[in-house]
Amino acid sequence: RVLGHAASVVIGRSCMVLVHPEDLVPVTEQMLALRREGVPVRYECRMLGADGAERWMAWRLSIDPANGRIHGVGRDVTGDKAAAQALRHADEALRMAQKMEAIGKLTGGVAHDFNNLLQVIGGNLHLLSRDVAGDDRSEARVRNALAGVARGAKLASQLLAFGRRQPLAPKVVNLGRFVRGLDDMLRRALGDGVEIETVIGAGLWNTLIDPFQVENALLNLAINARDAMNGHGCLTVEAGNASIDDAYARRNADVAPGQYVMLAVTDTGAGMPPEIQEQVFEPFFTTKPEGQGTGLGLSMVYGFVRQSGGHVKIYSEVGVGTTVRLYLPRADEPEDLEVEIDSGPAGGGTETVLVVEDDEDVRATVVEMLSGLGYRVLKARDAMSALAIVESGVPIDLLFSDVVMPGPLRSPEMARKVRERLPGIAVLFTSGYTDNAIVHTGRLDAGIELLSKPYTHEALARKVRQMLVSGGAKLAPVDAAPALLVDGAPTQAAAVPDGVGIEMPRPQRVVFVEDDDLLRASTAELMRTLGIDVIEARNDAEAMVALGGDDIDVLLTDVGLGGVSGVDLAIHACRLLPALRVIFVSGYEVVLTPAQRDALPNAVMLRKPYALTDFINVLQARPEGG
Repeated sequence: RVLGHAASVVIGRSCMVLVHPEDLVPVTEQMLALRREGVPVRYECRMLGADGAERWMAWRLSIDPANGRIHGVGRDVTGDKAAAQALRHADEALRMAQKMEAIGKLTGGVAHDFNNLLQVIGGNLHLLSRDVAGDDRSEARVRNALAGVARGAKLASQLLAFGRRQPLAPKVVNLGRFVRGLDDMLRRALGDGVEIETVIGAGLWNTLIDPFQVENALLNLAINARDAMNGHGCLTVEAGNASIDDAYARRNADVAPGQYVMLAVTDTGAGMPPEIQEQVFEPFFTTKPEGQGTGLGLSMVYGFVRQSGGHVKIYSEVGVGTTVRLYLPRADEPEDLEVEIDSGPAGGGTETVLVVEDDEDVRATVVEMLSGLGYRVLKARDAMSALAIVESGVPIDLLFSDVVMPGPLRSPEMARKVRERLPGIAVLFTSGYTDNAIVHTGRLDAGIELLSKPYTHEALARKVRQMLVSGGAKLAPVDAAPALLVDGAPTQAAAVPDGVGIEMPRPQRVVFVEDDDLLRASTAELMRTLGIDVIEARNDAEAMVALGGDDIDVLLTDVGLGGVSGVDLAIHACRLLPALRVIFVSGYEVVLTPAQRDALPNAVMLRKPYALTDFINVLQARPEGG
């Protein structure tokens, strides 16, 4: 009954005829051991059903002492075997997914820092190229160095792609038309020795993918296939509809059941053994000779597909060839229209750009590059100081901000606050690693524009120009606004958020004492933007040295300086400079004793956090008789 055989077929025949041919030897050995030793035996084997299907049976055989016959009890364990195998597959898939996730986080973090370094190197090389123009040897050296930066940028991009940290800009694409459009590129890349066959299924669904990334993935797979075939063979590119069922999804922890568009690349190359297939998606793993491959091609493909919500499967047989299948989620929306990208010469302008970047070297390089293009440039090291500059009323046409920065205010939130104050401002983000601040489920948030690091001088110029042209309503011209002039020259008044005009601080020298490096730097940056000459000090010792300079007007100090009292510092300073104005800043209320008030007649208190208007008014105020 279990195997579906009629009684007339099996009665009178040996039960061994129902055993799977591959299991006949071990079953015979168990029967001989039973006869020889007389001890019950247990084993499992496959048995053939009437329809040719295999069923796993668990047997317990013993000899009946009364008549010497074999007595057997069999239990169908086919379902148990299938469940155990599915569990093993799921455990292995989960282990691999966790391994890839851990490696991805590591490579993504490394790529972020690496991109910042490349940006500093590349930006300065672009600036240097102008200085050595006309010197053939120097120009060649700069070109070679820039080529190295480009290779490093490609490496970082591949690492980010594997780590699923590459910001994607997906579009609804019909893979059939897309693949046919790449036919010429593939033929040029693979050479005449490789025959290319393209198979597109009828009624192909659309899919939501980043076209640039899928083009890179297809090119990587094709080049790997060419190398596996030693430059001669047949490459088949296939696109078709596919559905993944629950059973397949249970065996593969990294895929959800549903409808997908399948893109497959098949070669007639050498193929791979199973132990190689298990490692092919790991970064830097390669079977090519040293110097002929980085081992990042397939890992980039894996990361891109997983980040797109898809699945990758590889099938390979030694001596036959390899097939890599990419399953990309189906999209029900109509195909997006292609947009022509401006590839004309990059130019500059005279608008004002606020650069927000916490890396000092990167910030200095970008400021110089933008200044060289003719733009007026303001700079800030974090989101808080950038917001303070915006609130000061200076007209700004473009906010150019790094995504990942220290401090309590994240870049996207800062950009939203800036947009509230300056509705027409264009916003452009840049980053070597987005850290999910503007990327969710692997995709750029709607309306976000990103220039990935490292970028070239030309890419920066073109993207900034594009944003200024298409970034919405323009602000009033720089010379028409009663605010701050860029390049350090203060005007008479600034527009503040509540619309009240206030007189800007007069030129003065301030010694600013703050033991928090980030707060000190951002506040000093703001004061310099207001036209104030600032001398920074981290502690009381540095402050006393600074106060020994010429024409010091104000001591601006935190009250708590790492165990030293800012009040005591101010008393000591006023003994040396009786006309010195003192401004205390503190996060809590400070009450001076009568003796301290007598020693500090010109002291005022500014409570943290303070409004920009209060800060400017305190700096502007003159002491009595002054």
